[in-house]
Amino acid sequence: MTDPTPRALPVLRAMIDALDRDLLQIMARRMSLVAEVAAYKREHGVRIRDARREREVLDDRRERARELGLPAGEIESIFRVLLRSSRDHQAALRAEVPVDEATRIVAVIGGHGKMGALLARLFGDMGHQVLIVDRDTAMSAAEAAPQADVVVIAVPIEATERVIAEVGPLVREDALLMDITSLKDAPVAQMLASTRASVVGTHPMFGPGVHSVQGQRMVVCRARGDAWADWVAHTFSARGLLVTETTPMQHDRAMSVVQVLTHFQTQVLGLTLARLGVPLAETMPFTSPAYLLELYVAARHFAQDPRLYGPIEMRNAGTGAVTDTFREAARELATVIASGDQQAFSVLFEDVRAFFGAFTDEALEQSSFLIDRIVERA
Repeated sequence: MTDPTPRALPVLRAMIDALDRDLLQIMARRMSLVAEVAAYKREHGVRIRDARREREVLDDRRERARELGLPAGEIESIFRVLLRSSRDHQAALRAEVPVDEATRIVAVIGGHGKMGALLARLFGDMGHQVLIVDRDTAMSAAEAAPQADVVVIAVPIEATERVIAEVGPLVREDALLMDITSLKDAPVAQMLASTRASVVGTHPMFGPGVHSVQGQRMVVCRARGDAWADWVAHTFSARGLLVTETTPMQHDRAMSVVQVLTHFQTQVLGLTLARLGVPLAETMPFTSPAYLLELYVAARHFAQDPRLYGPIEMRNAGTGAVTDTFREAARELATVIASGDQQAFSVLFEDVRAFFGAFTDEALEQSSFLIDRIVERA
């Protein structure tokens, strides 16, 4: 018996398109069920994330994929994205906000800036009334602050302490004054000195370009008024953020590594590439996925506003120690490489490997996932 005539490529593509539309319809039906889950959780006080349930879902879908001859790892990745999207949808539907919780009036000073606008949307998603104050709004800070339950300072770092000093005295004593600055010690001290209201310092550990705040980290520094601090932590957590509580001093020390060091090394990489005289296009045909990932990080960094990164690095008290250590490490490594001493190079390598410890296993797994995604999109 002869094989049937092969179907034409346009026919096959049309069939695939039809199946993809069916998949989208199924995803829409799935999201409708997720909305019902959110309503149930809100009524019964159930947390959005259920790690055990998610593990069961991923194990089941991966096993079913194997049975169907599908790549189990890729299918698990798809369902991880679906689960994250489901959590985000539940958070947007206020699944962790009690039905009887009072809404607040939130004034965002600097609400037309990128981060200010994101915070305004976040509080709006949670059902609160948001007042936007910026240089181009009819409403002024002097008008908004006295009537707000929560006043958020979301202005550039260099203006933060001045704006706090101006707005702080206008905030009601029973209200909350908070900021979202990348440094915490000086702004929190200024808030405490400028108002008798409750004070909480916060720092979103993500930029305004994120597709979702689900799983993003928010640092919270309690300063005055535990009731309001609890409200802030709960509000961010209910919207799907991971809340890290710390002190302003501990925050700034951590940022000297998390921000200052990483930004500095990215800037050194970019500056070196720019000054080597080798055109970027000349290296692109030879890019490994890891090199391409480094390029993406560097180019992303330099695509943004230097007025954001400058103050972060220049105003942190730990910057001098970080940059001095960086220079010394670079000098030490350059000396070893120039000497051709493989044994000394291996000792340095092993010292750093020991520092990372078991984190190297996670790093290999997660970076492999990222590299696979880069290769797919190339």
